[in-house]
Amino acid sequence: MSSYLPRALLFALLTALVAFPLGYFGKPWMGWALFYIGLSVQLAYHYRNFSRLERWSRQPMLDASLEGDGEWDSVFRRLYSHEKELLAKIEQRERDIARLIAAVHVMNDGVVLLDGFFQIQFCNKTAERQLGLDSHTDRGLPISNIVRQPEFIDYIDRRDFTRPLILRLERYFERVLSLYVIAYAEDSWLLQVKDVTQTDKLDRMRRDFVANVSHELRTPLTVLAGFLETLQEIDFDPDERQRYLSLMAEQSKRMQSIVQDLLTLSSIESAPPPENDLVDMGSLLDKLRRDAEALSDGRHQIVLESQGEGDLRGCEPELVSAFANLVANAVRYTPAGGTVTLSWKVAPEGAEFAVRDTGIGIDPKHIPRLTERFYRVDRGRSRDAGGTGLGLAIVKHSLSRHQATLEITSKLGEGSCFAARFPASRVAIGGG
Repeated sequence: MSSYLPRALLFALLTALVAFPLGYFGKPWMGWALFYIGLSVQLAYHYRNFSRLERWSRQPMLDASLEGDGEWDSVFRRLYSHEKELLAKIEQRERDIARLIAAVHVMNDGVVLLDGFFQIQFCNKTAERQLGLDSHTDRGLPISNIVRQPEFIDYIDRRDFTRPLILRLERYFERVLSLYVIAYAEDSWLLQVKDVTQTDKLDRMRRDFVANVSHELRTPLTVLAGFLETLQEIDFDPDERQRYLSLMAEQSKRMQSIVQDLLTLSSIESAPPPENDLVDMGSLLDKLRRDAEALSDGRHQIVLESQGEGDLRGCEPELVSAFANLVANAVRYTPAGGTVTLSWKVAPEGAEFAVRDTGIGIDPKHIPRLTERFYRVDRGRSRDAGGTGLGLAIVKHSLSRHQATLEITSKLGEGSCFAARFPASRVAIGGG
């Protein structure tokens, strides 16, 4: 308003120049009245604009009708421009915050913001699923009121966050979380929650694998060492000596089978992607049937079923090994007089090789772990049947390399079905 004062003085001077002659040559009161009216008009004009400015200052908003004359128009125009810029900055800031919150919600790790008293201020959707929180109803509540496990409460109470807390949730079966508490800002805490269930499972499988390998090899080694010591110290007749040697050869063969299966599994895991060779399923099915009959030695009925025509594309030795394992298991675990059925089905969506038996069956609780290395439903019965505990692990890895899945269904006392299902991309219709 640099020119406001000169304009006001000029207006007052002009009013006085008009009022003075009127009062001098006419009546004085008429000159004063005209002068006061001019000043009143000027004051009313400014009072009106000041009132509009005062009302706007109480509740600022983007109002295009906020305008005036002269210098007031410049003032209102600058206010409008500043308000527009400010609102644009606020909207941009809100969009940035919304994007940041959306990014936090889609993180794989859970995030919980806590105040100095460990009361929940915010949590993302991952943390809601992991810890059972609700970002709306739990806001302002101490987190120890929601996550009630004693080890977590003790971890929060001790305030020693140099190491993460590994928490096994009681309400979620086999859910393992790693919790990190990090100080940030002023007297605030960030709780980061990582789901380490898979890592924990892999560590447990690795430990079990080492323990199982040791156990599986220790048994035949103990037998061999015992027989060797006995033969060294005692002089047996030829027949007894031959019997001991036969038992030693049996245990040695068992160790060879375990080592061979371990090497097979290792080579499958580290091998490059399988080749895309054409596997003649007609010849392979006939070979599997003959192998099953030889292993059964007439104790079972072996049935071969085929529906649709088509071959597989992949690595034939791996597929032969996988299918042969399924067939051998079915023969081993089916009592004499039972039936083992080999089936091959081809459809537009893919193909399926299945082995069904009328054997002893499997309790459903064991099915999810059957393909783990050395996992056995009945250790004694598995050893008597001649298995190493690695067959289904080899099957699983061989099939997964061919984008196939292994589906297992079974009922105790009624038999089992092991089905290898291949996608259409692995099926060659009519040998093409």
